[in-house]
Amino acid sequence: KSLAREAAARNITVNVVAPGFIPTTLTNDLSEEMKQMTLANIPIGRWGEPHEVADAVIFFARDVSGYVTGQVINVDGGMVMF
Repeated sequence: KSLAREAAARNITVNVVAPGFIPTTLTNDLSEEMKQMTLANIPIGRWGEPHEVADAVIFFARDVSGYVTGQVINVDGGMVMF
């Protein structure tokens, strides 16, 4: 948020996309028990898909987000609500 405040005078926006659990080569090694534990903490009840994170990034890359700065968008199925 500090960087967003500094960059705003130069018409630069600074935002963050914070993904939740997304299937990757790293998550392939998780035990089934660990996978179920993570799902229990996600209100939507599933892991995210890479395209869902990409869609949030694309939003920030477009002109329609020009008045949005200093924000964190959690793309995590509601996990951080806990």
